[in-house]
Amino acid sequence: MTELFSVFLNVILPVFSIVVLGYLLGGRLELQARTLTRVAYYVFVPAFIFQAISGSQVPLDSALKMLGFIIATHLLAAAVAGGIGRLLGRSREMIAAFVMIAVFGNVGNYGLALIGFRLGETAIAPATIYFVAITITAFIVCVGAAGWARGGSKGAFWGLLKTPALWATPPALLVSAGGITVPLMLSRMIGLLAEAMIPVMLFALGLQLLEQRRVVFSGDVLLASGIRLLLVPAIAFVVAIPFALSSVETAAGILQAGMPTAILVAIIAKENDIVPDFVTSVVVVSTLASLITLTLLMVIL
Repeated sequence: MTELFSVFLNVILPVFSIVVLGYLLGGRLELQARTLTRVAYYVFVPAFIFQAISGSQVPLDSALKMLGFIIATHLLAAAVAGGIGRLLGRSREMIAAFVMIAVFGNVGNYGLALIGFRLGETAIAPATIYFVAITITAFIVCVGAAGWARGGSKGAFWGLLKTPALWATPPALLVSAGGITVPLMLSRMIGLLAEAMIPVMLFALGLQLLEQRRVVFSGDVLLASGIRLLLVPAIAFVVAIPFALSSVETAAGILQAGMPTAILVAIIAKENDIVPDFVTSVVVVSTLASLITLTLLMVIL
């Protein structure tokens, strides 16, 4: 019980307090979540991904194992979530929403901050690799699912090409693999933008909670939240076994898999008209429920 309280007080609350600040100050400052989330979507997230990939110092063999583990986990989670939607006889839009929710956790702002506090500095590198891999995988799956629901394969293809987070990946890989030195001015600018991502996204999450005044507590919302918070980390626990990762790498991956639904999913849902009210409700419910599930998961790991 003491460890549970310590984790909740010293790991969960410092991060969630920024979300609360956004919720409390949003109305007073007349702020809109859409403005902050779109800035993050098109500016801060690509900058963070570029910085994370280009500056990675993790050995190649370890990085490849972590990539295989986390990508396999989320592709399997997407398949299971889509299968559940089909078994329940849901519409194409709802099936796509289930897949998007399952595959895209809040692994950036929420995940990196919590893992750093809980597992220490040694976990930041693997957590960042997981963040990048999950983000890229999730963007591809989410945009693909949205395109399948709304525009078929052609809609998915063009939506994928317009995803800002993917624009940063090729040049980042080129810098990392080619040993290219980024000009100091550009490096500092990208670094400042990347550092802004976590607090801005946490604050924006609070604004989104404020704007979503009517949360739907339907069976589907609870089911989707349960898939995100409970089923996906359970899948990660099983998938990690054959990869023989270190304890820190395994714990960081499972924790990233157990994060609540990312607010970027709500943005993608709104941009593509994929039951946005349902997806936003899951974002809210899973975020609040994660106060309990993540505390328990951190104690177990």
